[in-house]
Amino acid sequence: MSQQALGRHPGWPATLGPVRVPSGQVALRGPRLLDAAAWSRARMRDHAYLENWEPTTPGTWAERNGQFAWPSQWSALRSLARRGMSLPFVITVDGALAGQLTIGNVVRGALCSAWVGYWVTSAQARGGVATAAVALAVDHCFQRAGLHRIEATVRPENAASLRVLEKLGFRHEGLFRRYLDVAGDWRDHLCLALTVEDAPKGLVNGLVADGRATLA
Repeated sequence: MSQQALGRHPGWPATLGPVRVPSGQVALRGPRLLDAAAWSRARMRDHAYLENWEPTTPGTWAERNGQFAWPSQWSALRSLARRGMSLPFVITVDGALAGQLTIGNVVRGALCSAWVGYWVTSAQARGGVATAAVALAVDHCFQRAGLHRIEATVRPENAASLRVLEKLGFRHEGLFRRYLDVAGDWRDHLCLALTVEDAPKGLVNGLVADGRATLA
C-alpha cells in the first residue's frame, strides 16, 4: 500500500525540535483538535497584533478565531496534510502553544516547491521563536520532505517578519503588486526564497554556530 493510501507522504507526519532560544524550547508538532482553547485564546488576545498581516476573510475576527472555529480549520489542515499538499504545524515554547507555521502549496515533480507562512503570539514576538520555528521547518523540508525551494511573501511594512527571513538567509526576489487582500485592501508583498543549495549545513546548525540557539 502506498504512503498516499495510508494518509502519509514524504516528511509527514512529523514532530520537529526542540531548539533552545532565549524565550525557551521551541518545537513544532502537528495541530490537534484539543488545541482549540489555547489557539482561540492566543488569537483573540492578539487581534490587533495579527490582523494587519493576515488575508481578509469573511466574518468578524471573533467568528473566525473563536474556539468553535478551530475544528473546521483543524480538519482542513489535516486533510491537506494527508493529501500531501501541506505540512501544518503548531509552534510551541516549553510545550505551550505559541503560534502556527504552515508549509503550503506543496508541489512535487520538476518544481519541488512550497511556501512558508507563520505567526507567533505577541508575547513571543522576540527572543528567537519565529526564527527557530522557520529554521526547523525549512530544514525538515529540505532534508526529509524532498523539497528544493521554499518561498515566503511578506508585506514590506512587516519589518519583524522580514528580519526573521533575512536572518535565515532568504533572498529578496521581487515585489508582487497588489498580491493579497489583507486587512481590507489589496497589498503589495515582497517575495523571498531559499533553495536547498543555500543551506547545505542546515538553518538550525547556522543558528547554533552563530550563538542564537542551542540544540535541546
